[in-house]
Parts: sequence; structure tokens; C-alpha cells
Amino acid sequence: MLSETQKETAKAIVNIFETGSARGDYARVTLLAGDSGHLTYGRAQTTLGSGNLHLLIKSYCAMPGASHARSLQPYLPRLSDIDLRLDTDRAFRNLLSEAGADPVMQETQDAFFDRVYWTPAVTAAGKLGLVEALSAAIVYDGVIHGSWSAMRDRTTAKAGTPLKAGARRWTETYIGERRSWFSSHSNALLRKCVYRMDAFAALAKAGNWSLALPMTVRGVRIDEDVLDIGPAIPASAEDATVRTLRLAEPRMSGNDVRALQEALVKEGYALNCDGIFGESVEKALKSFQRDFGIMDDGIAGPATRLMLGL
Repeated sequence: MLSETQKETAKAIVNIFETGSARGDYARVTLLAGDSGHLTYGRAQTTLGSGNLHLLIKSYCAMPGASHARSLQPYLPRLSDIDLRLDTDRAFRNLLSEAGADPVMQETQDAFFDRVYWTPAVTAAGKLGLVEALSAAIVYDGVIHGSWSAMRDRTTAKAGTPLKAGARRWTETYIGERRSWFSSHSNALLRKCVYRMDAFAALAKAGNWSLALPMTVRGVRIDEDVLDIGPAIPASAEDATVRTLRLAEPRMSGNDVRALQEALVKEGYALNCDGIFGESVEKALKSFQRDFGIMDDGIAGPATRLMLGL
């Protein structure tokens, strides 16, 4: 049986993967080009395409005191029909974002994601004999992000059952198999998701199967204070001073600009990697943002850096 701290730590890890924050971003609305789930929303980025966004908003609208229920209710039939035009419905997206600040929405999301994702994940892990906290977090990530059943079967075909292979060895094999699946996937978005398995592999290598705190995942510190009171703090002073890169006068320059240029070149955008943020960098950055469904403002903010692996 996992402790409450272990449960919240497991969820915090996946929150970081999904929104960059240990507490999650309840107001986050995302549309990434090539994502079969289409529009995604909330702390665990539930999707329009799966039908779960409809269920979440329906639950919220039924809650007493839901401040945005009246505005969101007219969208329920379209959500039920998985109307993909909602992907680009700016009024709807703005409503979702505004509703994310409502404590009732936050409570609804917590309860919904526990019911739809966390409880099934822990149940599935328990049936396999995967009782350690890190294993539960890994199964939860698979259920949230998708492909859990396929990766479970692929891992068992290679390593045998957890009972036969040993729970830790089976879990480590799962990490490797899912990473391989990500890295060779035809969808560029999924190829970028190897970081999820790399983060879990680092925890396993460190022997942190109990998810002991504090820990750092993708540059975000998780400790008991973070789990209790708010968003994660950067892991170091260096992380806290990461610049938001943009076209400016005088021109921004330095190793961080060069790293941005190199990441864009790796994605197929032609640039001279001279370490200076000029108009050509802004143009390439806007093209990348449009290609990946990020707001094309030409600014290398957190979402853009995350997609570029920076």
C-alpha cells in the first residue's frame, strides 16, 4: 500500500511530464500538431479525442458553485460528439483556461483523474505484483499517456511475467521497451517523449524505488513542501535564471541562443548557429511553433523549450 506522499509524488512526476509543474497546471490548454488526442486540457492533459474531456467538463458543470458551468454547458453536446472544430475554437479554449482557476474545477480534476487514471493504474500494477512506488508511477504514466497495455504485453513477451522475472527487472525492461518504442515511432511528437523513460530510468538507477523525497525530475524539484503548498521551485539557481529568448534590441546572444539554434537545426530548420538571436531565428522558431501547435509568438518560453528538449 502506497503512502499518501508516495501517491502524490508519483502523480507529481507525471504532472511534470504533462505540464512542467509538480502540482500540474489546471488551466493548461494544449493543441500539438500530430497529436491523435487533439485538444488536451488540465492537470493531466485529458483529451478531446478520447471523450474524457467531455466527461470532465460534464462532471464540473454538475458541481455546486462551478463558476463557469453556465458558459461551458452549451459545449457539452459538441464535446460528446468529439467535434474536432473545438480544437481551434478560441472562445472555448479561453473558457477552459479561465475555468482552470476555479477551485471547483481543480477539485473536479483531482477527483476525475484519480478515478479515471490513478485508481486503474494502481489496480493494474497490483495485479502484476508491481507494488513499489516507482513501478506504480511508471504504470500511471503509461495509463495517462497511453500505450500501457501494449507495452505491458511487449515487456512480458521479452522478460516474462513480473513474478517470473522479478518486479524490478520487469519494470526496468518495461522502461527500456517503452523508450525504444518512443524513439522509433513514426510520430515526431512521440519520439520526443523518450525523456519520460529517461527520468524513470534515472530514478531506478539511483535505487529510488520508494520515491523518497526530495528528488529532481526534468529540472523540477519535488519535496513535501511542493506537494503541500504549490508549484515546484527550480532545482538550482541556474535553472531559475533561464532566459526567455526573443528578438530584441540589442540582440540577445550567448550559449543559450546557440543551443536554441542547434535544436532548431536538429528539427530541420536552416540556421547559422552563431549564438545571436536575429530575425532568422525568430522566423525559424515561429515555423517550429506552428508545426507543433504552439502559439507562434517567436519566443522561446517554457512550452517551446520543452518541445525542443532544452
